This record gives sequence, structure tokens and C-alpha cells, in this order.
Amino acid sequence: MRTNPGVSLMAAVAASFMHRVNAASIDLSWHAPNTTGINNLTQVMGGSGVYGFVYNSSEVPVDAYGIYNWCNMPHVRATEYPRPSLEYELQYVEVIHRHHKRTVYASNSFPVESYGWSCDDEGLFYYGQPKSGKKSARAYWQEYLSAQNQFVPSGFLGSCQFPQITKGGLEDSWQHGKDLYGVYHDLLGFLPDDTNDKVKFRVTQNVITSEVAGMVINGMFGTEADYPLLIQPNGVDSLEPAYTCSVSSSLFSAIKSGSNWTNHLTTAASLYSTLDDISGVSPTDSGFHASFDHYYDNLSARQCHAKPLPCKLVNGVNSTTCISQAIADEVYRLGNYEYSYIYRDDPRSLAASATSYGVWIGELTAHIRDFIAGKSNVIYRHNVAHDGSISRLLSLLQIDVMVWPGMGSEIVFELYKGTSSACSCIMKPSPTTTKLAPMSTTASSTDVYFVRVLWKGQVLRSSNPSLGLMNMVPLEVILAYFDGLVGVGASLVKGKCNGTVPV
Repeated sequence: MRTNPGVSLMAAVAASFMHRVNAASIDLSWHAPNTTGINNLTQVMGGSGVYGFVYNSSEVPVDAYGIYNWCNMPHVRATEYPRPSLEYELQYVEVIHRHHKRTVYASNSFPVESYGWSCDDEGLFYYGQPKSGKKSARAYWQEYLSAQNQFVPSGFLGSCQFPQITKGGLEDSWQHGKDLYGVYHDLLGFLPDDTNDKVKFRVTQNVITSEVAGMVINGMFGTEADYPLLIQPNGVDSLEPAYTCSVSSSLFSAIKSGSNWTNHLTTAASLYSTLDDISGVSPTDSGFHASFDHYYDNLSARQCHAKPLPCKLVNGVNSTTCISQAIADEVYRLGNYEYSYIYRDDPRSLAASATSYGVWIGELTAHIRDFIAGKSNVIYRHNVAHDGSISRLLSLLQIDVMVWPGMGSEIVFELYKGTSSACSCIMKPSPTTTKLAPMSTTASSTDVYFVRVLWKGQVLRSSNPSLGLMNMVPLEVILAYFDGLVGVGASLVKGKCNGTVPV
């Protein structure tokens, strides 16, 4: 496995239609993220607050939009959209984002919760209907407990599923769609007026992504009509991802088992003791103590929905011993530290993510290639996914500052065609880029393609010198980088996952 950030390899570059990268050195090695308070354990444990991040509302003041908001992450919208210069013509867009805010997962609930959680303000509609013929009632689930059923579940009681997208999360999803349409239709005139075969939406097997997608579609196109959501089979889905990749699983397990990982758990022992005492979680519960994931999800889900932080139950009654905001903030700092460590700080993270998310990357590059070759007329694809999806993708892109992707976290790939005045150089000089060989310019300038990557609505910066600030990076560089990691069309992924191809 390549872990030396100074190693630069020659990537095998597939022909990309009209142009090639001529003897370009595309760096496929891991490069460390920036050193910040997020990935500095001393500052994490000794700090206060959460870097100005928001955990208690989907809304922020207009002039503060763009800051990290766990409850509703910033995304592409017209007010802040960095519009390219006129020599670039938008050709294709692929969006991937995490679902929006939800109830806590049942596995992340405390054994006995001090209050319930009701979702009577929405309906989760589950029904089948022939495409022609008889019609179905618009049936939805309404959870309840009978007085005769003595088997009471642990965790939150109420009318919700755990998880489900809440009413607030559904409204955030709708606004997300409206904002995207405001840019790609209203501002740029790129999207069609209504849904057609040029637009595709995709979800995972987890139903919460479908709950979000329906709201996004209506927010974008204003339609209540039937609409197909693309979904891959259970157990092999590349979007979640859910396909078996033993090499990736082993790498992630190794990342989370070494002393560099366990140091923060040991350092946080007193915090764990306080949390366990208040929550009633057993100190031997491996789910809550392998990382801060469960406590983070439990506390942040409450705060995003204006629910109080929990107090210790004594004889079934709330005591005055409660989780304070300072304690919750420490959990949030540790959660972000963990995601930075797992997906960026450990040198093995690139190989772990490239193998487990390589199929989706191969699909992305195939979409771009097929569009340019005239094999596909789809100009917009929209993927609703999970934090594990976004984290792996940010890991692959080697983002310079890694965080735990909050609700609605969005990455956008924009494909542009350059006009006669567009830059035909490989990369603009910057402190994070390396000098690459010039592109072939034998074809007309209108055939020069560029890719821009947006994160939180702005241009993403990679620590990898071949990518740098991902603003109009020549397509050949993007393809060479992804192909070098996962193979053309993800051709190397299966072998890398089963160990027959080295990572």
C-alpha cells in the first residue's frame, strides 16, 4: 500500500476522447490533511465549544451561511454560488449528498429515555400500486404500543421510526432541492423545466434516503407525479456502500485498533464515565465505547430538534444530574476528531476508502465518459446517500480539512467544456499543486473539458498536489487520478477488495 506522501506514481491513463495527458505525473499517494484544532487531540480534549459549528438549528443567519451546521449543512444555492467565467459551458452535473436530519437510530438510544419522540406531524407512506389499473390508498405507517403488549422496546418511545426523516428534515430536503434548482435552472438555465429522461435520482436500500429524495424532487420540479428512484440490489449497492470488500474492512479495522486510535478513548475515560452514569449505558457496551459515534448521534439528534439534553433517571424520574452543553460539545469535538482520523489522518484511509467506494467512483467516471461520447443524454444525476458515503468520497478526494459530514452534506461534480478563451493548461500554479505536462491541443478548444468539485457550496481543496483547488481541473487529470485508484469503470475494485490486486 502506498502511504508515503512523497511518492509520486505514473498513473495508467485511459484515452479520454479528444485529449490525453502526455506523460503527466499523477500523484496517487496519500497526503496528510491540514493540522487544525479538529485533528489535534490536545486541543480537542482541552478546548471548549465546537469551532463555531452549529448543532441546534437548521437555520443560520444569511451572512453566516457556509459555516458547518450539523443539522443542515451548507449546499449549492444561488446567493453564494461561485459562478464560473463565461468561457466555461456547463455540460453535466452529478450531486451526492447525505440524507437530511432524522430521529436517532434505535441502536444509539439510551436503554431508557426520559421522554418520548412523536412524529405525528408527518406520514411515512408505504404502499405498492400497479402502473396501470387499480389504485392504492395513500397508506402510511403510524407506530403505536398496545396496553396488552408487555414487551416494551428500549430507547425512545413514541410514534416515530428510529430512524426516520423528521418533518424538519423533510422541509430541509425540499429547500435543498429548491436551492439546487435555483442555481442549475434559474441561474444557469441548465436543467429542464420538468423531470424527463435527462435527469436521474438514486437512493440506497435504507428507506430514509427515499424519504428525502421525494421531497428534493418536489422542491426542484414542483411535481407530485410518480417518479422512479434508481436503487441497486441489497448487499451490492455502491452508493451506501454495501458491497463486500474484505480488504477495506480490514484496513478500517486496523485504523480503529492501533494505539493512535485508542489514545483518544483512553484520554476520554472520565467523559465516558460521566456519560455512562447519566445515560444508563453499560460501560461494557461495545457499541457505545468503540467510538463516540453513538453518543454523538444521540445528543446531536436531540439538539437539532430542539429537544433537551438528557438527565439521569433516578427511580424513573429526572434528577438534576444532566448532560451539559459543555459535555455535549466535548462529544462533538471527539466525533469530528474520529472522522478526521478514520478518513484522512491515517495514511491507510485512502486505500480503505478507494476500495469500499471505488465502484461508485467508476460509475461517476463512466457517466462522464458516456456523456462526452454521446452514449448518454443524462445531464443531471442526484444521489441521496449517507455519512459513510460522503466520508469515503471526501477521503478519496483527500480534502484538506476533514469533518464529520453533517445532515445534507453535499458534494457536486460539475463538468464544463472550455471555449476558445478557456485555459488549456493542466493546472493553475498554487502552493498545493505540482507541475504537470501540458495537454495535447490538437483538437479544437471547444473539446477541452474541465471538472469543478464543490463541497458545502464552494470549491473543494484537496491536499493531493495533482488535484489542489478543484476549480476547473482538466478532465484528464480527474480521470487519471480516479482510474489510477480504482481502474477504468472500477475495473480494479473487485480484485483490490478480495486481495488479488494490491492496494
